[in-house]
Amino acid sequence: MLFKIASVAALVSSVAAHMAMNEPCPRFSPNCATQPQLPAGQSYNYNIKDPIAYDGPVFMSDVPWPQPVASWTAGQPVTVGFQADGAAHGGGHCQFAISYDNGKTAAIVHKVMEHCFFNDSLDSNTAEVLKYTFTLPADVPASSNAQFIWIWTNAVGYRELYTGISDITIANSGGSKSYTGKSAIYPNHAGYDTIPAFNGNYTTGMSLYDNAPNVTITLSGYIAEQLSNKKPISSRISEPLSSNSSETSSASPKAPVWPFMFNTGSARRLHQQYQVLSRRLTKAQMASVSLARSSCCMIM
Repeated sequence: MLFKIASVAALVSSVAAHMAMNEPCPRFSPNCATQPQLPAGQSYNYNIKDPIAYDGPVFMSDVPWPQPVASWTAGQPVTVGFQADGAAHGGGHCQFAISYDNGKTAAIVHKVMEHCFFNDSLDSNTAEVLKYTFTLPADVPASSNAQFIWIWTNAVGYRELYTGISDITIANSGGSKSYTGKSAIYPNHAGYDTIPAFNGNYTTGMSLYDNAPNVTITLSGYIAEQLSNKKPISSRISEPLSSNSSETSSASPKAPVWPFMFNTGSARRLHQQYQVLSRRLTKAQMASVSLARSSCCMIM
């Protein structure tokens, strides 16, 4: 009887304990080497290894740490670390992204595709790689209030999504005001395509990442999405974050300027860009875009 109880406990533990980031420390992980004092009204997230709810927010918290947990420099190496006691589910696809608007818009700065947490194909639950060091792009703007985002789609097991969001600072002596990269995507989450179990084919789902649109992130958090010649994936920005979330810029938000919308492209292309923006902007911002659109051209 005791053996059966121990076996069940071990099984439950192996199912519940997934991979989780611990460097830079995600909100509000109790498993980091060091972390800031908790904000008022918040508690440690002892479920940080759980998958993201299919139809819930893509991050477990939209409340930032009161102080940054890491200070990075554009153009220099940075390191991302993971807990050693998590189930790695055969690896899969990992995205690493930067955001300036509390995760609502994120641009990829690094990817580990196919074999995240492993050196090669291995249908194992025990991770081989727990740290990734890569160079932060040189044109990532400086900010005292940036977010680093990790997104993982597992290769083996239930079709799930895992994420982590950390509050960081970025230094950049070059004066860059924006960064353009592939938009972060959230497979296996409501509004996104589901990537099936890899079953030994580690290129499964790669087209979703390849076809992700480019996105330009700036200190104000506004985006300028540039559609590639490839068909955009089905995508959805997460629900608006709470009004308590802080903007990177202390100034009042200004209406964005969208010069790419009114170039000499075809009416169909302009309409596609307008549809993308309509999913991203507030009603007030869309009103200004709609006015400019109607004065520019008639698009049915």
